[in-house]
Amino acid sequence: MAFKIHRLLWAVASTCVIAPGLAAAQTVKIGIVGPFSGPFAHYGTLFKAGAEAYVDSQGGKLAGKTVELIYRDTGGPNPGQTKNLVQELIVKDKVDYLGGFVFTPNAFAAAPLAQQSGTPMVVFNAATSSITDKSEFIIRTSYTLWQVTVPLAQWAAKNNIKKVVTAVTDYGPGIDAETAWKSEFTKQGGTVVEGIRMPIATTDFAPFIQRIKASGAQAVYTFLPGGPPNLGFVKAYNENGLAKAGIQFLGTAETDEYDLQKFGDAALGLTTAFHYSAAHDSPANKKFVAALAAKNAQAVPNYASVGAWDGMHVIHKMIEATGGQKDGLKAVAAARALQWESPRGPVRIDPKTRHIVQNVYLRKVEKAGGQLVNKEVQNFGPQVDHGLDK
Repeated sequence: MAFKIHRLLWAVASTCVIAPGLAAAQTVKIGIVGPFSGPFAHYGTLFKAGAEAYVDSQGGKLAGKTVELIYRDTGGPNPGQTKNLVQELIVKDKVDYLGGFVFTPNAFAAAPLAQQSGTPMVVFNAATSSITDKSEFIIRTSYTLWQVTVPLAQWAAKNNIKKVVTAVTDYGPGIDAETAWKSEFTKQGGTVVEGIRMPIATTDFAPFIQRIKASGAQAVYTFLPGGPPNLGFVKAYNENGLAKAGIQFLGTAETDEYDLQKFGDAALGLTTAFHYSAAHDSPANKKFVAALAAKNAQAVPNYASVGAWDGMHVIHKMIEATGGQKDGLKAVAAARALQWESPRGPVRIDPKTRHIVQNVYLRKVEKAGGQLVNKEVQNFGPQVDHGLDK
């Protein structure tokens, strides 16, 4: 009831500023929130490139409406700053839609504001299952750790991997990853011999790698946020001889295209399960890769840029459904029914959870044309967010 009252008060206040009859003539404003500075600034760059490439692919307008993209920099995981920025976007800038959100704590901070104001909020990246539970106005076009981990755990068990150690970054998505792996792998008859949680600020992974090496596990299942942590962990995995010791690397986004070439040949053979690879062979992906390169030659087709591209597709369809007018409930109702061919493959929005349903692929790092690529070697088929029923 409190949510409904807040939305009503917000709507009344808004009509005092802009007359309803003028709404359709207004530019549609989209606030995109992410890190545009600091160690995770590449996410902001990729959000921007993906979003703008999508708008360009539609002739510069969405559903015939002029759109304005307004960017706000969180700098990193910073819930307090995110809350202030989102409040400013809603109250001062009067955005019609919110997009972006790399980190789960930031998405959590924004959720009550989206709920109170009735502003559709499209999550391009943050991957904790419970995010969509925090507001009926949240739609997600990225993935969750449960979604990509459950089929990987099933695959490992079927391939005679019996003992695994988990090593995850100690925050929301990492805990989700650890829980998902343990839940599914033990259900399949496997054993988690040790669970290691690494602080988000970790730069020296050697002590954790030594624990993995001494664990007696056949494989390590890991999750780290994209950027410097990925590079540091994979480097330590290689330098400490885990592969030679017979401990297989199993992950999700750890071989992300943004960092992949930096790993060098040491990355060859690393195994991950994920919803997107830049090497995905489809017309939709070729169109996406070309559009991204035309917008920003330095941008990389990866899970962040494709999350933004598809996020803008969802916003496009919400604008179309509402005629460009501010109507959050109608917009979200339209989003619930969406299905389309994404650069990652066929996708749809689950009408109940408002989370994307998509294929998950087993990938191995190989060389093609002198470049490292995440080659899709198996399609696990469409996966829901397995974490929302736990």
